[in-house]
Amino acid sequence: MIKPARPSFFAAIVLAMVSPAAAAERLITSLSEHRVMVTSSFNGSEVVLFGGIERDAGVLPLRGNYDVAVTVIGPRQDIVTFRKERVLGIWVNYESRVFENAPSYLAVLTNRPLETITSAETLRRLQLGLDNFALPQRAVSASADDVPGETFRKALVNLKDEHGLYRQESNGVTFLTPALFRASIALPAEVPVGTYEVEVKLFADGMMIARTPSALEIYKAGFEQFVSFSAQTHGVLYGLATALMAIMTGWFASVVFRRD
Repeated sequence: MIKPARPSFFAAIVLAMVSPAAAAERLITSLSEHRVMVTSSFNGSEVVLFGGIERDAGVLPLRGNYDVAVTVIGPRQDIVTFRKERVLGIWVNYESRVFENAPSYLAVLTNRPLETITSAETLRRLQLGLDNFALPQRAVSASADDVPGETFRKALVNLKDEHGLYRQESNGVTFLTPALFRASIALPAEVPVGTYEVEVKLFADGMMIARTPSALEIYKAGFEQFVSFSAQTHGVLYGLATALMAIMTGWFASVVFRRD
């Protein structure tokens, strides 16, 4: 009689690694609105993200609490930064760097400080947080090579932060229940138009256990859309019309305020 072979110790480990408990949580998210319209009276807006954590039945409770990190990335573009220097008593743009394919908008929202959610190595690997997000830069002038790249990076982040375009909030995510949460995505008045990437990451005991992507579109409408479309598709005509309007405005002002 041939006895069935017993599974090896290695096979048991593999089965344990792929057990349902290893991927027991799933993220379900939804935005309060997926399209935000920008008009002449637009002075900022706020989009609310709602999320829930769905768990498989029969899974034992986790030892620690959940943590959530929401990253919102706006349309990417090349951004030029300058370093001013005093030359002959005049402040001039002396050195510059180009940040290639940098986000025009970047927000990182969490329910508590990032350093308490997971390790610094994990934060760097996931590019989670303003300090860990990759912002490749290229020197434009030879003299700019002598300046540390971190100097230009800090200047870019500070300038974006002043305009509300780069932000990191350790209390940006609020848990309504142990498995339900919400996050407010603030959009300033000068927010760029385009498609925004919204990614939600779920952590437990310092490990990322789930993630889910979403998208948000910001678009212009009305007269602003017409002007933007004309400038992009009919550049020459748009320039001539703008110059003509400037001439007519100057002529009208000279007539109104003329002193006889």
